[in-house]
Amino acid sequence: MLKELNPGDVIKDRYKINEIIGQGGMGCVYLADDLRLDGRLCALKAVHYEQNLPEDVINQTRDQFKREATVLAMLDHPNLPKVSDFFSDESKDYLVMDYVPGKDLRALMQEERKKGKFLSEREVLSWASQIADGLIYLHSQSPVVLHRDIKPSNIKLTPNGIIKLVDFGLVKLLVSGEKTITVVHGHGSAYYTPLEQYGGDTGHTDPRSDVYSFGATLFHLLTNKAPLEARQRFLEAHDEQLISEFNKKISPRTERAVALAMSVHPDNRIQTVQEFKEALLGDWNPRQNPNGAMPAPSIWELIKATEEQVLTWVALLMFLVSIVATMTR
Repeated sequence: MLKELNPGDVIKDRYKINEIIGQGGMGCVYLADDLRLDGRLCALKAVHYEQNLPEDVINQTRDQFKREATVLAMLDHPNLPKVSDFFSDESKDYLVMDYVPGKDLRALMQEERKKGKFLSEREVLSWASQIADGLIYLHSQSPVVLHRDIKPSNIKLTPNGIIKLVDFGLVKLLVSGEKTITVVHGHGSAYYTPLEQYGGDTGHTDPRSDVYSFGATLFHLLTNKAPLEARQRFLEAHDEQLISEFNKKISPRTERAVALAMSVHPDNRIQTVQEFKEALLGDWNPRQNPNGAMPAPSIWELIKATEEQVLTWVALLMFLVSIVATMTR
């Protein structure tokens, strides 16, 4: 049974517990005051290990935690919370990160759904640009760092508009020739988990696994509906899920990019987050030009689009032609 910390408890003579802000089967995340830095709030993640596990498994897992925490502490990117400390006691390992204020994307999606609305495509793509930047940074590390638990509730929007990937619970390092153990054993959330990740640490995961989870996250945000699980899609031969089945206002380009990112087989998937970002955004940079024109669809995307989407794009094209004709008279 996991013993929770109580408000007022002080850990390592430095971190004073305020409240639980997240909880799972093998640990809790606490909001805590940093007593050495007046006014600083931090997120303290406590990872608990069941004592009935074989001692060698516990030792291997805790060694892996220390290696991964060391790597996480060296990461520095605006779309990732900064890991500032890690330490252990008899039965727990602790990871200390910056506390990220704001709402997670799941909460923002649910607010729109209650109004009978969808999040706007422009807004979701703006967030996607920042999510992609954080993942590209993780995947560029040596060894490569995989997130492995990308989902709307693990992504926060701060009050100043910055996206943060806030949970490193299933982070995995890709070290050539070495079997790895995740910080918290698990396979991610089922709706967003690629088929290859169901093998746990015996499965073959790589950056394409994060591409799948990223695509599934965008699918959910744009449709208000969680995607089918990868296992179900595989068994029922339902590989391609189309956003237009639920939200006909989304552009063919976005729909096609998300469908390719969510291909069940990794070889059929968009291969990198950088490629996925380019497929979604083209040369549009939402941070530098938030009101800029969204990327136009290709001819192939128009062919694949629904009748309503084609008519919308044709009408827009005719409008632009009429403006050009008026200006050249």
